[in-house]
Order: sequence, then C-alpha cells, then structure tokens
Amino acid sequence: MEHYQPPEDENVEDHQSEHEKSADSDDLGQQSEEQYDELVDDENNVSEVEVDMTDFNLNLDKDYGCVQMDGFHNGVGTNDEHEDIEVIDNDRWDSLDEGSEDERKRRCVLKNLAKEKRCSLGNIHKASFYVGQKFKSKKELKEKIDMHALETRRNLYYKKNDKLRLRALCRGVVPVINASGVVGLNTKNKSKGKEVNSEKVNCSWFLHASRSKTESPWFVRTLNDNHTCLQSRKIRACTATFISKRIMDQIDTNPGIPLRALQEQLQKDFEVGVSIDKVFRAKAIATKIVEGDYTKQYEILRDYVLELQATNFETTVKIDVYSEQNPSNPTRRFKRIYICLGPLKKGFKAGLRDLLGFDGAHMKGPFPGQVLTAVGLDSNNGIYPLAYAIVETENKSSWVWFLQCLGEDLDLGSNSNFTFITDRQKGLIPAIAQLFPCAEHRYCLRHIHQNMRVKWKLKEYKDHLWRCATATTVPEFEHCMKEFSNYDKEACEWLRKIPPKHWARSHFTGRAISDILLNNLCEVFNSKIIEGRDKPIIGCLEYIRQYLMKRICNVMKVMDKAKGPLTPTATTILDVNKSHASHYIARWNGGDKYQVTGAWQDLHVVDVRNNTCTCRKWELIGIPCKHAIATLYEMTKNSEDVGDIYRWVNKVYWLDTWKNAYSYKVEPIKGRIMWPKSLCPTTLVPPIHHKQPGRPTKKRKKSEDEKLSQSQRGSQSQTGTHGVSQEEGCKVGPDGVQKLTRKYVSVTCAKCKNKGHNSRTCKGQGGGS
Repeated sequence: MEHYQPPEDENVEDHQSEHEKSADSDDLGQQSEEQYDELVDDENNVSEVEVDMTDFNLNLDKDYGCVQMDGFHNGVGTNDEHEDIEVIDNDRWDSLDEGSEDERKRRCVLKNLAKEKRCSLGNIHKASFYVGQKFKSKKELKEKIDMHALETRRNLYYKKNDKLRLRALCRGVVPVINASGVVGLNTKNKSKGKEVNSEKVNCSWFLHASRSKTESPWFVRTLNDNHTCLQSRKIRACTATFISKRIMDQIDTNPGIPLRALQEQLQKDFEVGVSIDKVFRAKAIATKIVEGDYTKQYEILRDYVLELQATNFETTVKIDVYSEQNPSNPTRRFKRIYICLGPLKKGFKAGLRDLLGFDGAHMKGPFPGQVLTAVGLDSNNGIYPLAYAIVETENKSSWVWFLQCLGEDLDLGSNSNFTFITDRQKGLIPAIAQLFPCAEHRYCLRHIHQNMRVKWKLKEYKDHLWRCATATTVPEFEHCMKEFSNYDKEACEWLRKIPPKHWARSHFTGRAISDILLNNLCEVFNSKIIEGRDKPIIGCLEYIRQYLMKRICNVMKVMDKAKGPLTPTATTILDVNKSHASHYIARWNGGDKYQVTGAWQDLHVVDVRNNTCTCRKWELIGIPCKHAIATLYEMTKNSEDVGDIYRWVNKVYWLDTWKNAYSYKVEPIKGRIMWPKSLCPTTLVPPIHHKQPGRPTKKRKKSEDEKLSQSQRGSQSQTGTHGVSQEEGCKVGPDGVQKLTRKYVSVTCAKCKNKGHNSRTCKGQGGGS
C-alpha cells in the first residue's frame, strides 16, 4: 500500500513544535507473580508508584455541557421551594430589565403560575406546566412533557403534532365503582355472544401548545393539569435516550458502574419499571456522549496535536495516512500516530541510562490497532515511559516506522550503542537489526521460558534456565549449560540455538548499567493504561498523557521522603552488598588491583582504577559488588583516601540524577473548545474495520500454559513421568482412602497401543492390530 503524498511531497505529517524547529505500548504485567508461576528477577524488581486514574474525564462533545436536567441531578428530583427575591441573573438577557408596568405585572403572573403545584394525589412535581409558558423549541417542549409523564407515571401521547401545533393527551382510563362497590375500568363486555360497548371515560389531562410562525417560540395555550386516571409502572416516555440524559453524570464519574445498580436506582427514583436491556442501551448512549464518538474524534485529531505541542514544547507528533489515488479527495484515511512528549524526552536524556524496552498491546475499541510503547528505566529502577504510538498492526513496517521516529528524537544512528529489550514480537527483531545493527538486543527471559514450557513443563527446566541466564561470567555460564545438558540434552540444544548474547548476563555489555533479564518495563506500563485502550483515539492518547503527568507528581512525593545521596533501590542493593562484604578478605598487589578471597573458594580480582571486578557485577549494574566493597574497606585500613562509598556508585543511581530526570513536567492542556484549529485542507477518517460476528472480546487471549490454575502449576512442578505429584495429584474418597488421580495422564489403547483413546472408542486410528 502506497503512502499518501501531501502537498509538501512528504509521506508523513511531521508535527513538531515551533520551539523545536527553531532549535534544530499484552498484559503480562497485569498478572500477579502468585498467579503466574514464571521467572521472577528479584534483583531487578521494577518499582512503580501507584497512579489513581479513576477520575479520568475527557469530553469532546460540544453539546454535552448543554444538557438540561430540569431540576434533576443523577435522576433524583429536588423539591426545594425558593423565596421570591430579586436576583440579577448575569446569564439572562432580560434579567430585571426596564419595561412597562403591564409587562412587569405579566411577568409576575407568569412567575406565580410557574410555581410547583400538587397533582391529584397530592405530590409536588417539578415539571409542571402553566398557561403562557414559553419554550424555545419543540424539542424542549417534548422533553418537558416526557419528564412530566415520568414524574406522574402516566402515559401521554400526541394527538396533534405538526410544525405549528402540539396537542398532548393522557392515555389513562378513569376508574369507576360499580354497583357492588368494586373499582374497575369501563371496557368492552360480551353479553350472550354480543359485544356491549360501555362508555369509556378517559383522563381529562391535556395540553395544547402552538406558535404563530416557524421561527417563533412555542407557548402553552390551553392546559388541564389534573390527572384523574390511575398511575402505571410501564411508561412509554421512559426510553433509552431519555434515561441516558439522566445517568450521564454517573457515567462521567463512574464509567464502570454495573447495569443492575443503575436499574435499581432508576426504579427507585422514578418508581417505574425499567428493563435491563433498556438500561444497557441507555448506558451505551451516555458513554458515547461522555467519552466521545469513536469516528468523530479522528476529525479533530489534528487539533489535539496542535494543542499538545502548544503546551508541551519540543513535543514530536507524526501522523501517517494511507495513500490516496485521487489527490483532490478531501479526506485521508488514518494509519498511524507517534507521540514523544518534550518533557519526557528531556527527562530520559537526563536519566543517563541508555536502555529501552519495546512492546505492543491491542486496542479494544471498534477500530483495530496496536499501541506501541518505548519505556526506559529511571535511577530508582522504576519505569520511565518515553514514547508511544497507535499503529494499524504489529509488523516489521510499523516497528521500522516507530523506531525511525524514536531514533530521530534521541539522535540515534546506525552505529548507536543503545540497549533494547523486547519480547521478540513480530517484525521487531529484523527492524532493530536493520536500523541499529550495533545496538545490544536482549530477549525477555520469561517469554523464552514460555516457549520452552510448550515441550518441557517441569520446574527443573526453569531452574536450569535461570541459573544459565544469571551467571555473570562465561566459565560459570558454560558450567551451568553443561549441567543442563546432563539433565536433558535435547532441551539444552534447543536453548543453544538462541545466541546467549541476547539472554545471558555473562554475555551482556555494561553499557546499559543494568543486568535486567525480563521485559517488565513495558508490561507494567501496559497494565497501567489498560483502561485507556478501550477509549476512542483521542481519549486513549489523553489517558496516557494524564497518567504520565500524574505519575511524575507521585514520584516526586517519593523523592521528598528519600534520604541519602542514592536512590532507595540503590541504597538497598548497596546495603546488601555491605553485609556480604564482611565475609571477604582483600589483599593488595602493590598497584591498582586487589585479590579478594571468600568462603567456598570464592576468589576474584578487583581493579579500582577501572571500577571492575572479575565477577562482572560491578561492571553490569554500576554498583560496587561485595568484592569491591571489601576492597574499599581494605583501602581505608591502609589510610588511602577512599571517600564516601556512594562516590564509587555510578551517577545513574545518584539522587540528584533521579530528581533531575523528573524535573521536567508534563503540562496540562485546555478544553476542546479552546484548541487551535488545524489549517490542513484534508480531514482524517478512521481506518477500515470489518466487524466480526459475536460479542467483541475485552480480555487478552491467554496461552494454554497461562490457563492452568495455580494448583495445576504446583502439581506440575513436582510431577514425575506421568505428570502427577504425590501430594496434590491424589484424591480422597468418601472412606478416607487416597487414590492417585488420572489427571494429566494420557490414555493408551489396549488394541492399537496408541495414546489418546481407549479400546472402546478405538476405530483403528494410528495403526496397530
């Protein structure tokens, strides 16, 4: 598919702020570790602050703020009677204006008529009518009549409804008392096979409104405001559209409110029957108004981009569209959008850590797409989201486009020494190899283990894999691989096909100042924006921006409580190394190197000039290991000027570096009506989507391995040759006798000797006699 060629002969609309031009992302993090029996890197736990996004609100509909509740808030009526005091209304044109004495008397009469009145049952209703009442439009008048029908619980209908006249009557029938004193209704009766039409008395309530011209307002001309019929719980005016206007505030504050709760509240407030299907339709209408229409938000996407760049300087936004055969077509079909906020770009560079994780997550709305994310690691080993994009699908083309945009923002070239960690998504491996061939590319060890579990499910395989990956030296790595080969040669050969430079610490370089093995960065971030991926495109982008803005504030609160020159995570790691260093003895060689000896033949060499140790932990994470700290203690005994021990820690972990990274704040934006207007001659339209049959799925499709319960995982971890444990793989009968369960055991046919069926269902499949 060709790219769209805009008038400037560019495929991509490159939206960059004027300040920048003048100066030059499924959801494994959502699962808890208790429910996911997988690899856990205790040494690199990603610390993340809690961000409350329950109050997220985005309204892009201009008419939303103009909905009249007619004295109702959240569907509850107010019966407060106000005093007759003179108050200047600044929002009215004729508030206490000068006029004739007759005009003032007329307004006084109309004001008295507009006061609340009691119905035939003695109830006060807010939506009452009076002769001479003025309405700006027929829509407003009919909404008032529908509200009156709902309040009084009567079924009204329109006998006359044209451009100039509107006459509403009540369908109710007046109850009568017969000779036996029984209350009933006059209806058609049959007597000896003949129909006898008795007189039917209808309710006397009616309203007649009209206007003189099509441009004139409507006035109530005739009114009989007394109902003489019985009330009903089945009201025709209580439609889904009518209910949606009454529950809009609740949907705005609590979008996840259950349907049953809404149904019970509506039935309690209005005392009418409302079906659960009608509540479902009403909630869908209200949600569409509150969150905005999925299709219309593409039309104002360029306006949102301009507002985002006007408030957050040096923000890069790029929009890619599909190619159009007819250049004169006023619309362009949306394809991709990339956003990198300027404050986050500056903060990431100030963090001094060249490490990024990439991942993708599905959009959950009516239009397909993927949210691609690039997340870094801050000084406290917390996530630092850098850039995000919404693309059509996850393939090589979309990843190349995303990485090209990210490389331009970070000034990355083909010879860049950046470190990337991924889940080996579709097209991502060749995309990184194409654009950044010199970069260090790490594979998430958890996903490697998932692929291994397809064939080798025992816990011992995970333990061998983890020991091989966490070995920090090549000899230790080879020793662990040899042990793995002795346990299962086939599994070890499968693992050797994956180059160890992608998943083993022994083959990592120290450029990233981190030995992280799991791609928890993006998984944590995807779990935080899972609610935003169900919203329209601007709602999704704005949800992510507000989350990033709030997260910076929460991290700053943690910073204010931090004590010491290092971040809390670095302080904890250093304290653990200090406690272990007391068991080691360092010997000086007269130069810059020390020989450190410990128990169990733990012997390493520390080079204080190059800040390295033969165990390579100091080189990998930038924090002195236990051998280095023992060396510093020995240097202090020799009266050498060592200084504070935190000076030997890489600047990445300094508290000042952490504060400097979060000194750049994400700026808020204004409301929809104040956004600048885009001057682009074309209008964006949503991508093509073919609706699939059935109910749309909301949850991520889990693999067969993830569907196993925690008890099944525990039983498989202690399994034998048949896959059943001795403790959890048994069942207790009613007599207390324990019996080994046949669960996870493959049945063998007695006829053909093949597995998968028994002799009763054998039909010769698989051969055999």
